[in-house]
Amino acid sequence: MGSVPLLLVGLLALASYLFALHSNSDGIEMVMEEDELFGLFEVMGGLLEDPGWAQAHPQPCTDTPWPGVQCEISHDPPIFHVTKIHIGPDVLSPPCKSSAHLSESLLKLPFLKTLSIINCFVTSPVTLPTTLFGTFSSLEHLALQSNPTLYGEIPQSLGEVASLRVLKLVTEQLTGTNPQTNCLIGRMPQDFGKLKRLVLLDLSHNFINGPIPENLSDLEVLEYLLIDDNPIKTGVPLFVGHLKKLTLVSFSGCGLDGPIPNSLTLLKNLTALALDNNSLNGSIPSNLGSLPNLDQLNLSHNKLSGMLQLPEDFIERLGKRLDVKGNTGLCISNQIYHKNISLYLELPACLNSTIEPRNGNSLADETPEDNEGLKPHIGRVSSISASRLGREVFSFSLVVKFVFCFLEFF
Repeated sequence: MGSVPLLLVGLLALASYLFALHSNSDGIEMVMEEDELFGLFEVMGGLLEDPGWAQAHPQPCTDTPWPGVQCEISHDPPIFHVTKIHIGPDVLSPPCKSSAHLSESLLKLPFLKTLSIINCFVTSPVTLPTTLFGTFSSLEHLALQSNPTLYGEIPQSLGEVASLRVLKLVTEQLTGTNPQTNCLIGRMPQDFGKLKRLVLLDLSHNFINGPIPENLSDLEVLEYLLIDDNPIKTGVPLFVGHLKKLTLVSFSGCGLDGPIPNSLTLLKNLTALALDNNSLNGSIPSNLGSLPNLDQLNLSHNKLSGMLQLPEDFIERLGKRLDVKGNTGLCISNQIYHKNISLYLELPACLNSTIEPRNGNSLADETPEDNEGLKPHIGRVSSISASRLGREVFSFSLVVKFVFCFLEFF
């Protein structure tokens, strides 16, 4: 009995190939290759609940389109090719069947540029086949997001897809379960350093261990790096400071320790930096406040200490978008403490703080020795700070949402 559905799919595919002809305005017939059409039907059959999808969409590039499939025309000869598959709640609800899986028939779609599967693998365990991606020559955008039963190691073969520009493997871990059975595990493939065209790398909410490969420093066009909520458990990777085009960096909740490297102050294009909920120690590099485009900075809930020596105009400009709370050893100068901007910081004044900014608005020129021995003064906190701060909580997720909306145009 199990062979009957496959036979029907085969017959439908053959019929579609024979009749899937389309004439353009010049009268030139354009057809979809048989193997590619078969491949599309098999991929969709492995994902969707609808067993009649192939029958309902025998000409998916022309007369019977589907919103999650896009095609483009090659000109020599004029022929249709599938270039995008997107499956998510915005297309279907629920998007996939309970036994959804990634079919190796994806290899029959050599012109596929975008593969986006969101909230699809939610019941049956799914792994990424090791042989699935290495032969793709056209894939530019791979997004597997909010798939709680996607697990296993990231295949090394992904590092061979040289055309990749966007790589999002974001898994929502199931509460109360073993994280190694409902998210991606292991280490980041060393071959990721070969993805020279990569603009966005997002591996958030998995169980990826450190260290992160140093050869990611070769990703010279990388703009967005998000590794949130993975047990990296190293220092802040030093190679990050060499990626000059980075605009957004987020290592929230990665178990990072050690100091904040000064090399981050070389990222002149950086607009948002999140290193919160780690175990970083030492002082905050004052030169972070000199980055011309930095507009979001979250260093909260670490073990940072000493006087906050960011320039006062930088603190005023960022306001609630600067989050340094939850660092019990961190304090601010008396000059800043007695101004309204201190309400955003939730930091006490430094005990016996006598160092004042030399230029009237910055402590960036002070030496490390000047900062030693400065401790928080546990005294009064402004009585109005609690109510105001309750309405003005830092939200780094707004930046991430903006980035993802922007990337829909890739």
